Amino acid sequence: MAYITEAPKQVPVIYEADVCVVGGSATGVFAAVRAARLGAKVAIVECQNSFGGVATNGLVSVWHTFMSMDRKKQVIAGLTEEVLERLPQMDHRIGNGQSHFFNPVELKCELDQILREANVKIYLHTYYTGVSMDGDSIDAIFVENKDGRGAIKAKFFIDATGDGDICRDLGIERYTNDDMQPPSYVYLMQGRDDVLLFGRKEGDGSDPVTHLLNEFSEEFDIEKDWGWSTFVPGIIGSKMRAVTHVFGKMCAKADDLTDAEIIGREKMRKVCRMMRKYGDTDELYSLVNDCSYIGIRDTYHYKTKYTANHMDLLLGKKYEDNILRGTYNVDMHHDEKGITFMQFDGTYTTELTTGEIIKGNWRHEKGISGDIPIPTYYELPFKALVGEKYKNIIAVGRMMNADAPAFGALRVMVNLNQMGEAAGVAAYLAVNSGKSVQDLDGVEVARTLSKGGSANLG
Repeated sequence: MAYITEAPKQVPVIYEADVCVVGGSATGVFAAVRAARLGAKVAIVECQNSFGGVATNGLVSVWHTFMSMDRKKQVIAGLTEEVLERLPQMDHRIGNGQSHFFNPVELKCELDQILREANVKIYLHTYYTGVSMDGDSIDAIFVENKDGRGAIKAKFFIDATGDGDICRDLGIERYTNDDMQPPSYVYLMQGRDDVLLFGRKEGDGSDPVTHLLNEFSEEFDIEKDWGWSTFVPGIIGSKMRAVTHVFGKMCAKADDLTDAEIIGREKMRKVCRMMRKYGDTDELYSLVNDCSYIGIRDTYHYKTKYTANHMDLLLGKKYEDNILRGTYNVDMHHDEKGITFMQFDGTYTTELTTGEIIKGNWRHEKGISGDIPIPTYYELPFKALVGEKYKNIIAVGRMMNADAPAFGALRVMVNLNQMGEAAGVAAYLAVNSGKSVQDLDGVEVARTLSKGGSANLG
């Protein structure tokens, strides 16, 4: 590789904060809001034109149920619940599985509002470009936007970039899963599919478009695939569709991310043309909108003091320093193979793109006694967010430290939202006490988090 030496220059400090959040997904927004509400001076940096990440720009407009698995108790609240309650009724509905569906454009606006109410300094169209260190602490980050290059100084930093961009520049130990979960290119398409499709009706298994896709994959030069779709509140006649994985790409790498976006759009258009030929003849199938960036599930993971373990989740292990409650099952999208679900009751199912279905019971296979109760939710300790070395940073989001099945459960947005709130609380407590993140009392983090309506509901 050839190099060019860039001339050194003085970089202006454009803002000084107590807490700086890099990455404006709902995870990052909720981290910023929680820190600000506790009294911290907060800045948030986002490279796109709006907040919400996968939930808004990625068009994945669903947050999973707030209820325990037996539907008897609410176990999730906090900012996830608050923001949805703020949306107009027509833009937020609860589905049969008690998941929450929302209009992604309305959510963008609500996230703007909640940040402004908390007096968070907002930087949109602003790219993180590097970090300045003072020993084992971060002194400032460098950013680029329409005003040029600048620095933001803060006492504490939250890396909510998804791929762990700050962690990368710090050289924190990282790893990738052997079976990396592929991204999905999500879009809105006009045209109903709740009609008979080759003898199947919607609800007869996987998404109707999936059946078509696998039936005619060769004709349209597209891989066999799987996925799901849903109506979007407030939008008539169109569905959000997530039936186009992009395989074999590592989206934390620039070239692969570029390829994945282009391949995703190509697949999207092929699916639309397939629907025009083989869908309902009375429907007009047309592309309405596509994600402004592909829905990435899995890239790099960074080491912390605790690695989330799927058996601890599935058996409902409890923690004094718990920072979230989750009910989403283990859900692993295998690169080009299919998908595996593991449930609390021991059942698991792997659906392969070949059409083969493999079923079993992990409780029986592992010899787990029937006397061990089936949990109705799982927890995660604060130490899962705490790094080994650097004193004033937390990385939060899908770069989490977890084994592959645990990641398959924790990676969904309702869980990441709660991690973001925990990071914001920890950042405030660290700044307020002058302690490093390693010296924080995780139980105090959990208690303060709970006072704000998150995790540890009674």
